Amino acid sequence: MTIFSKIVAGEISAHVVAETVEYLAFLDVQPLTAGHVLVIPKIETDYIFDMDEDLYVGLWMFAKIVAKGVKIAFPCKKVGVSVIGLEVPHAHIHLIPMNNVSDMNFSKEKLKPTSEELAEAAEKIKQALLEV
Repeated sequence: MTIFSKIVAGEISAHVVAETVEYLAFLDVQPLTAGHVLVIPKIETDYIFDMDEDLYVGLWMFAKIVAKGVKIAFPCKKVGVSVIGLEVPHAHIHLIPMNNVSDMNFSKEKLKPTSEELAEAAEKIKQALLEV
């Protein structure tokens, strides 16, 4: 069971910003920028391209909605999208508020927000999603 499956099961807490029956979006605890969100299917699948087609398309539609909320909550030029899949063997999409290409550089030092800062960020995104 991956760390993401443990979050889905409620065994590990997360700063959730959106949830449906099939998908979950929560803040990355080591973000590249403030407002960095991970979007996952609740069903554990290692490789995103191994997902069932309907679940795959639904994941991207869910990510699109979440990205709109991220952009409102954390004004930026664009919300960058990345799928890497090496760090956790559970398909996930990174949504990263960005103003420069360097904001998407995964080799740079990650931010270290406090739990309170993450809670505030999650609440901002949740409120912004009410406007979408």
